[in-house]
Amino acid sequence: MPRNALPPPPLDTRYRIETPEGIDLTLRPAGLVVRALAFGVDLLIRGLLLGALFALLSALGSFGIGLGALLMFMVNWWYMVLFEVLNQGRSPGKALLGLRVVQDDGTPIGWSASLLRNLLRFVDLLPFGYFFGALCSLQHPAFKRLGDLAAGTLVVYVDTPPGLPSLPEADPINPPFPLTLAEQHAVLAFAERQHTLSGERAAELAAIVAQPLQVPAEQAVATLNGIARGLLGAR
Repeated sequence: MPRNALPPPPLDTRYRIETPEGIDLTLRPAGLVVRALAFGVDLLIRGLLLGALFALLSALGSFGIGLGALLMFMVNWWYMVLFEVLNQGRSPGKALLGLRVVQDDGTPIGWSASLLRNLLRFVDLLPFGYFFGALCSLQHPAFKRLGDLAAGTLVVYVDTPPGLPSLPEADPINPPFPLTLAEQHAVLAFAERQHTLSGERAAELAAIVAQPLQVPAEQAVATLNGIARGLLGAR
């Protein structure tokens, strides 16, 4: 690559930060489409809530209309803030789409940041239909709108911790000799993927994987499943 050429664009949009303790964290910023879907869900929920409130308050006449206007203001301005601060950065729409709002350093969002990012939402709505917010989000590598830039916040995917793989039923057994890390990975990979294979293919692969164990081919599948259960401490 020529010396003055620009570096290639990143292969993904992962956002890497380093904590004060020196721990590297990797966050996945949410793009425009999924954020728009989450906002649409929240908008629908607010609309249904306000519609139900106005239907109930309409029986109170002018007093009910005035109270409904006050409640509409409160819901529109505090709906997002309360959920973001009190529900780990997740409004119902964000929770449904697997998103949350955090500070740029990965810490939970606070009151001031949430208020600022939501107060500036009216700027992102200009001139119509969230045009400015969408344009700003598309131009930023972490898909930030103006409110996120001002508040130092980031909308990211919630990464669920990986669970234990699903293994076939078998009595846990210990291997006849200590397995290397690569051999343990091979045994676990076979047991985890076994349900996707035909019986003949599973037996064929088991015979290959079990060669170092020196077990008969007809016992290879059961032996590998037992060793896999033993490696994970499954009892």
